[in-house]
Amino acid sequence: MTDSSTPSNEHVLGDLSVETFLRDYWQKKPVLIRGAFPDFESPLLPEELAGLACEADAPSRLIVEHGEERDWQLKMGPFTEEDFRALPEEGYSLLVTDCEKLIPELMDIVERFRFVPDWRIDDLMVSYAPPGGSVGAHIDDYDVFLLQGRGRRRWQIENPPVHTAYREGLDVRILTDFSPTDEWVLEPGDMLYLPPGIPHHGVALDDCMTFSVGFRAPTQADLVGGVCDRLATLAPEARYTDPDLAPAENPGELGATTRKRLREWVLSSMAADSNQLDRLIAETLTERPVDHAVLYPHYHEEEIVGILDHLHEVAELQRTPASRWLLLEPNGDDPGHLCIDGQSHPLDQQTLPLARYLTQHLHFSGEALAERSSNASARILMEQILTAGQLLIPDEDE
Repeated sequence: MTDSSTPSNEHVLGDLSVETFLRDYWQKKPVLIRGAFPDFESPLLPEELAGLACEADAPSRLIVEHGEERDWQLKMGPFTEEDFRALPEEGYSLLVTDCEKLIPELMDIVERFRFVPDWRIDDLMVSYAPPGGSVGAHIDDYDVFLLQGRGRRRWQIENPPVHTAYREGLDVRILTDFSPTDEWVLEPGDMLYLPPGIPHHGVALDDCMTFSVGFRAPTQADLVGGVCDRLATLAPEARYTDPDLAPAENPGELGATTRKRLREWVLSSMAADSNQLDRLIAETLTERPVDHAVLYPHYHEEEIVGILDHLHEVAELQRTPASRWLLLEPNGDDPGHLCIDGQSHPLDQQTLPLARYLTQHLHFSGEALAERSSNASARILMEQILTAGQLLIPDEDE
């Protein structure tokens, strides 16, 4: 468990410094890191991953290379024991995404990648494959670290990319052609970083588990759409008026004068200063696509009062793994905001130290939180966060 008093300086880049990695490799070219997690032992067994894939809240997939109906057949979970008994002995892969949200202890792995900003980190996917298992040669649209957790996997990449066309009629994206330029066999603790757009193919050599830390890359359409949705809620409810209406030669035409009026009317409703626009962007970036609230304890009002009254006695609290947080520091007349899960909390001088601490770490000592929430404004902020289920006490989640 990471010390909650200071951010971890430990990273998983071997002999590479964070500065060198970001400068020379991030979103530029692949790199293999031997022993990224020294003496790594998978915190999950294949049987436990299969059990997780049987739960309704676990986003899971089975990819069977030679399925009953077609090659590269995709099946979506949740699964049953019968589903697993029906699998062939080889030639399949089980994949479960959002594992760190389902098992909070796995955040210890994700936390090691916080040299990349939090808002860019998406999830931890864990996969299992028997010898020969694969998901085929494909391309990802996002950065990914592929950590070998159990057994061995042979990875091949095509760099620079030459083939980008996919086979038609399949459930999953499989490249029509793949000409590897590099090949490695990864053992537990080894890790391969791949930037977006690099064709790659991994094949299990033994009973194999891979931990994949993927990164978010929102499309411009998604970001603009989210911001515009929020801008629309800020627009006044005024109705369109045209008291200077003149007869039109063609009633079916949207005339130049009307176009200009409507254009200016729309733009005026979207007029936001830079601070307001930053807040709307941060709210959009922290919005959760899936509600995992059912996975975590929710404290009743009386419990929250008790927690806050005795916060200095709580050994540790943890950020809810599914929760997304961003801090906007004060800027000019704007006091700053703490954005969590699509909502923003305005800050002041009393709440800013608490917000900084909460966004700098993933694990918190109760004593440090008590010190930063000893004033009325910060206590109210803590109440709101606990009520929303965005912090949990790990012992109560076990």
